[in-house]
Amino acid sequence: MSVEGFVAPGFERVQEAFEAGLAEELGAGFAAVRDGEVVVDLWGGWADRAQSKPWARDTIAPVYSTTKGVSALVLAMLADRGLIDYEAPLASLWPAFGAQGKDRVTIAQTLAHQAGVPGFIAPIDPDLWLDPPACAQAIAALAPMWPPGSASGYHPLTWGYIVGEIARRASGRSLGSILREDICGPLGIDFQIGTPESEHARCAEMRKPSRGGEFGEITPPRKAAFFTPWAAPVRGSARWRSIEIPSANGHATALAVARLYEAYASEGEIAGTRLLSHEGFAALTQRRWKGDDLVLPYNIDWRTGVIGNSNGIYGPNAEAFGHSGMGGSVGFGDPVARVSAGYVMNKQSHHIMGDPRAGRLIEVLYACL
Repeated sequence: MSVEGFVAPGFERVQEAFEAGLAEELGAGFAAVRDGEVVVDLWGGWADRAQSKPWARDTIAPVYSTTKGVSALVLAMLADRGLIDYEAPLASLWPAFGAQGKDRVTIAQTLAHQAGVPGFIAPIDPDLWLDPPACAQAIAALAPMWPPGSASGYHPLTWGYIVGEIARRASGRSLGSILREDICGPLGIDFQIGTPESEHARCAEMRKPSRGGEFGEITPPRKAAFFTPWAAPVRGSARWRSIEIPSANGHATALAVARLYEAYASEGEIAGTRLLSHEGFAALTQRRWKGDDLVLPYNIDWRTGVIGNSNGIYGPNAEAFGHSGMGGSVGFGDPVARVSAGYVMNKQSHHIMGDPRAGRLIEVLYACL
């Protein structure tokens, strides 16, 4: 499988590693930005399962939960503009969310997965996920599975409907519209939350993993989040791509992921354009919870919607911030090395976090710095 793209002088080893790793892929892309300059932008393999359509420069792939770090950036911009207050109860903005004892959980705690509503234990029609206003209403009515604010438990899908409602109520616009109009459009970044049908032809087809991830004991929070027949919608349909799920259905090139996570490497800037004040960046990256997660089988360093690098999966520096997506996608930014990177692919693996394919590329990237 041929590899196309660009590496800056000194980063040739990244291309060698990408070429070697492509043997394990269907199709993939990897990109990195350092000090505002693109130093790696590579792609190769196949965009479809039949292996008839080569992965192209403009092929976009669903990045699943890597979307969360981008959505967190959008909400940080709203907070920086004074439209939301991280420390205020979410119910002060969205009264219905205060139902069943959730009236005191703050917006910051909610973004750090502490609200106690990781999914639906009682059966729902899976198509509810494809109706964001109705789904948000149903999530608001849920009883929390633990006292809100007392623990973290990853909200794989519900998080996105909650933050979408926060953005809409605070700004009058959808989160995907803010991303498009205020960031991606002006800066020429190919990342979409709510992908129009005109762009669907360039979406990569996903190949599901051969087995699931290792979660350990299936506790009630884990069951609600992942292990019911209604835990997620059917993915890949035109409707699924077109609606906005700010937790899970961003579509992007690897370069677009690297560019957006550049905001985490450059303390709120992308390509020299300041999106956040220094205070706004500090609030976005402030630790909100660190401990064993009730859903993910890890100790997680939750910031305000993004993950601190205490587990070392986003490079060697603990000061980095990132997020991983189902099947292997990754985005991260490191303010120490001033580097960000994005990895996208369409052959999904069973690794929940820390996919070794991306890990090898990140390791070689740092060796080249």
